[in-house]
Amino acid sequence: MNPMIDLMRSHRSIRKFSDRAVDDDTLRTIVEAAQCAATSHFVQAYTVICVKDQSTRQTIAHLAGPQVWVERAPVFLVFCADLNRLESVCRQRGAKMEKGWAEQFVTATVDVALLAQNVLLAAESLGMGGVFIGGIRNDPQTVCDLLAIPEQAYPVFGMCLGWPAHDPPPKPRLPVEAVLFTDRYPDAHDRQTLAAYDRTINHYYLNRNDNLRDETWTRQMADFMSRIIRPQMKVFLEKKGFFLK
Repeated sequence: MNPMIDLMRSHRSIRKFSDRAVDDDTLRTIVEAAQCAATSHFVQAYTVICVKDQSTRQTIAHLAGPQVWVERAPVFLVFCADLNRLESVCRQRGAKMEKGWAEQFVTATVDVALLAQNVLLAAESLGMGGVFIGGIRNDPQTVCDLLAIPEQAYPVFGMCLGWPAHDPPPKPRLPVEAVLFTDRYPDAHDRQTLAAYDRTINHYYLNRNDNLRDETWTRQMADFMSRIIRPQMKVFLEKKGFFLK
């Protein structure tokens, strides 16, 4: 329909990168463009840490999976939801910041997610590729210790960026009919639509370039959602000063 929509629809996760470096000016340009994302109440509640130390990268790669692309990518970023800067601003202005409210947690987390999606989109517009690394939440306290992330800030996810060394096909998303509705939430989720999507995903998994497997979306999601994932997050977030009220 237009180049931007074509770019968005061509997204795929890149985990193998060439040796070509990403210079600091290019990274700054990408982040600066990404900052134009919407931000609730203009709080800009995010901080991005570019991790260059190889030992730190190795540790994060191990605790995240292991995910070796965290070590090998030209750029590895950690995206933090950050209220610490705002608390500092309050102190400068002689105000006491209200802390620990669930809405603040949501605001900061949404802010950094919008920023990060823009980072990846900007990078892809330059011919680069990347992948989000939610696995840093396997041990978020260690990530905080490694990167000196203070209270009122927490690492939401990482991101590998670089020049692609492979060309995987885009993974088909749910059909629009399964996610777009008019005026109200649907009374029930259409099983025929999900069954058709299962066939699409099964074909994708059986025919992609590597890691072939006989899988469907509903089976994959039923398995995922019936397991407890990262149960430590609530206690960790409370220790960081989030989600107390």
